[in-house]
Amino acid sequence: MSLDHLSRTAYTEDHEAFRATVRQFLEKEVAPNQAKWAEDGIVPKALWPKAGEIGMLCPTVPEEYGGLGLDFGYNAIVDEESAYYGRVTTGFSLQSDIVANYIVRYGSEEQKKHWLPKMVAGEVVTAIAMTEPGTGSDLQGMRTTAKKDGNHYVINGSKTYITNGQNADLILVCAKTDTDVQPAWKGVSIILVEAEREGFQRGRNLDKIGQDEADTSELFFNDVRVPITNCLGDEGQGFIYLMSELPQERLSIAVSAQASAQRAFDDTVEYTRDRKAFGKPILDFQNSRFVLADLKAKLQVGWAHLDWALARHMKKELTPEEGAAAKLWHTDLQWEVMDKCLQLHGGAGYMNEYPIARAWRAARVTRIFGGTNEIMKELIGRKL
Repeated sequence: MSLDHLSRTAYTEDHEAFRATVRQFLEKEVAPNQAKWAEDGIVPKALWPKAGEIGMLCPTVPEEYGGLGLDFGYNAIVDEESAYYGRVTTGFSLQSDIVANYIVRYGSEEQKKHWLPKMVAGEVVTAIAMTEPGTGSDLQGMRTTAKKDGNHYVINGSKTYITNGQNADLILVCAKTDTDVQPAWKGVSIILVEAEREGFQRGRNLDKIGQDEADTSELFFNDVRVPITNCLGDEGQGFIYLMSELPQERLSIAVSAQASAQRAFDDTVEYTRDRKAFGKPILDFQNSRFVLADLKAKLQVGWAHLDWALARHMKKELTPEEGAAAKLWHTDLQWEVMDKCLQLHGGAGYMNEYPIARAWRAARVTRIFGGTNEIMKELIGRKL
């Protein structure tokens, strides 16, 4: 089963040639290992250089820093195919869609030359540490501090729900470099912290209700000393940088949500066609057909909207409110599709051995991470 891309409008022939390469990689390297990685609770770091070798990591990074210098459409294809075909949360999108952009846009020349080629090659795995145990979506309320001591920062605090936390070699840590300035967001900076720094400690690989293979961790910083040159961009500008990059992060979430919803729908059509009740296929019951027809119509609208949003983003025209709206709508659709498709599986839908059960569990978090959907409504509402 493969994602139908023939009616898409956001992509060129070059994009689709890349899609074929990505799909082959997922078929060979990812799909056969789903169960093993879910049991282990982590995707092995050995996968990253293999993905880097075929250009799957950070394709938008400029050529002078080891990348391919391509547009975000290539990232989106990796996201779509990983969600539809691979059905594994690898952590690639965090590195390619989020972290790479921060370093390209705000990093010093030295930072870009040192880190970006390694990220593209998969030699370095990255994470970004925003969320704290007591703050959630309220980034201004973070309590992690980075205080100056000579020509170093001394970082203290903790982070949680950090994607790639166990595997990360480099963490972009959001911290308060000024705890007195008002408003509070003016004191936030982004500091690069190498995992081998003394005082840095990885906590638990967190036990989640879904995305079992995803590495999601606690991180602790106890008097971690890093050079002041590890500050990403200007001190005190971290919150502005975060807000500037969130539209792409939220579009990335929308892309994966739409593709995973499509896979659940396609699997369910196949299941209801084969599964019989009262002497006929479940698909032959009017209720089943009507539920699936409604979902098919909404998925059709979803793909059209996604192509619109991708086209706008590739022209650098997607606004923060439009990114929030995409994240809100596509993750809400994803959950509706998952829940109704699970219902059509009957008792089988509640069994983890069926893909729909695992997909349903994995989908629950998408309305939470990247900013909760309630926060998305708040962001959209502020611009009314």
